[in-house]
Amino acid sequence: MNYKSNNLKNVLHGFFLAIALGVAEPSTTLPLIISHFSADVMIVGFFTSLLRGGAIIVQLFAAFYAQSFKLVMPYLHLVFLARFLSWLSIGLAIYFIGDTNPHLTLILLAIFLFIFSFSAGFGSIYFNEILAKVFTQETRGKSMANRQFFAAIGSILSGIAAGFILEHFPAPKSYAYLFIVSAFLMAFGLLAFASIKEPIKENVTQKEKSFGEFLRNAFALLRSDKTLQMQIITVLLSYSFLFSFAYVILQAKHYITLTGWLVGGFIVIQMSGAMLGNIIWKKIAPNYKAIMISSFLLAIFAFFILFISHHSFAYFSAFFALGMAIDGLRIASMNLLFAIAPEKKRPVYIALQNNITSIGLFFAILGGFILKNFGYEVLYSFTIAMLVLGLFFATKLKI
Repeated sequence: MNYKSNNLKNVLHGFFLAIALGVAEPSTTLPLIISHFSADVMIVGFFTSLLRGGAIIVQLFAAFYAQSFKLVMPYLHLVFLARFLSWLSIGLAIYFIGDTNPHLTLILLAIFLFIFSFSAGFGSIYFNEILAKVFTQETRGKSMANRQFFAAIGSILSGIAAGFILEHFPAPKSYAYLFIVSAFLMAFGLLAFASIKEPIKENVTQKEKSFGEFLRNAFALLRSDKTLQMQIITVLLSYSFLFSFAYVILQAKHYITLTGWLVGGFIVIQMSGAMLGNIIWKKIAPNYKAIMISSFLLAIFAFFILFISHHSFAYFSAFFALGMAIDGLRIASMNLLFAIAPEKKRPVYIALQNNITSIGLFFAILGGFILKNFGYEVLYSFTIAMLVLGLFFATKLKI
């Protein structure tokens, strides 16, 4: 395998994708965009979950077919096209409709965010299959750390650009500009990854006769593999930060004057944490269990700081620590899975983990309910408790 070439394309994909997704960062800009059209915090939680969680059921369906594919890149090309068009459509909907019909704008945003996320359900299976093919266990972790390091740089640039646009253009036109410009920047990254030469997979599994039979076999595999069960429980609990993450910026509005530059500044701080974290994670790889445990500790620290203080320094510290933690959890969760998944069944293992743990992508909705009825103190306490539980399971992982 040509590590340098594949690593570069992987990094470019991550860099430009991060620039695009930075304009809808679930902890900063996306809550502000949705709250512009609706004051209901439950709606904010719904959209935050929709951006991340539209891909739940489809991943098992994608794995059903992917396990018998010798090549998956042609299908990934279709996924990339759907993601580009749906992201661009969000910007166009805000620009041409926006405040003239807020309810219609929210409906269209929900539809296009769902398409963007839904297509990622297929893309996740194909993307991870290609990573497993073109990188070894050791070089995969290093390439992903490189990818996330430069993705953090992309997010910082995105944060700076978002701050400029939000400060100099009125809402909601400023939100439209963010999505439209970032869609074309995203396209550069999609084209880079699409140019990877995927090796043919000879060791494939014969597809079951029906999707129902596939599901029975997949869950029989899950019941028989205790190591996979422990891995899935740990990864599911690693999403516990999502109970609170989308609402931190809304709380900050009550204690800090949020200018466009400051919103961009929070993105920059978070991604600066991610950059530092990825330097550390790259050094620790391939000890992915240690990365998982360290990331849980950082997330717990972040919400403990927010629980005891409303000072601006507390928010900056929390965003920095969560930037480190989120990327660490992302690196560890998939590489730990690759370590236990047989090659023939790798798409099934990926789909099982992604589908079950995708429940965590909707934690923001439950978080919105807790916040609406009990307040931030209870929400942060609950989040910390769930992260501590996840830390306990992380210490029990067997690799």
